[in-house]
Amino acid sequence: MTSPARALAIEARQVTKCYRDGEQRIDVLTGADLEVASGEMVAVVGPSGSGKSTLLHLLGTLDRPDSGEILIAGERPDRFGPERLADFRNQTIGFVFQFHQLLPDFDALENVSMPGRIAGLPVRELEQRARALLAEVGLLARAHAFPNQLSGGERQRIALCRALLLEPPILLADEPTGNLDPASGDQIFELLIEMRERRGATSVLVTHNPVLAARCGRVLELRDGVLTQQRA
Repeated sequence: MTSPARALAIEARQVTKCYRDGEQRIDVLTGADLEVASGEMVAVVGPSGSGKSTLLHLLGTLDRPDSGEILIAGERPDRFGPERLADFRNQTIGFVFQFHQLLPDFDALENVSMPGRIAGLPVRELEQRARALLAEVGLLARAHAFPNQLSGGERQRIALCRALLLEPPILLADEPTGNLDPASGDQIFELLIEMRERRGATSVLVTHNPVLAARCGRVLELRDGVLTQQRA
């Protein structure tokens, strides 16, 4: 449990989620509970196929639970209409995925700016924000490079900048170092910690890497559809 003195940024209560594979029902989450305090960094670990990515998609409002409640920044996104949900997601949650998901026809600056374009922010303000973030991760000189001209580590740094452009209070990262060599992975993780600390964002990180997980404030294990605390 989290300290009662700190506000909760994320709450999940008895969340269930199942999928159908033909006639077979696959229960992924069977009553998961989660509380993450504002500004906290939590790692979620577990075997492959245990539902870690499913959990993150639910927390990120990319999917809805079959039952249970999820509160994000005190809101119930499952009650929103499509337009309000899209706005809420764009302004409240930053995503970093295992695969960078950069748009190939846009350069680094344009990719970083994309959430702001969706939000309708002025172009000049967007460019200033994007350039400042690229400078923070040491890639300002690569602002006009396209994804196919960047290394894997550079692409992931661009993806991190994009996730932070609108200064979302919540950052969700799904295996952000899983597709990188060890050196690049360590660099991305250091940036995640550093940039989260600067902005105070609440962070939930899904990872298979126990060394990285151990550096988070708490480690939760997802097994048999429920979350248990692995380490205080």
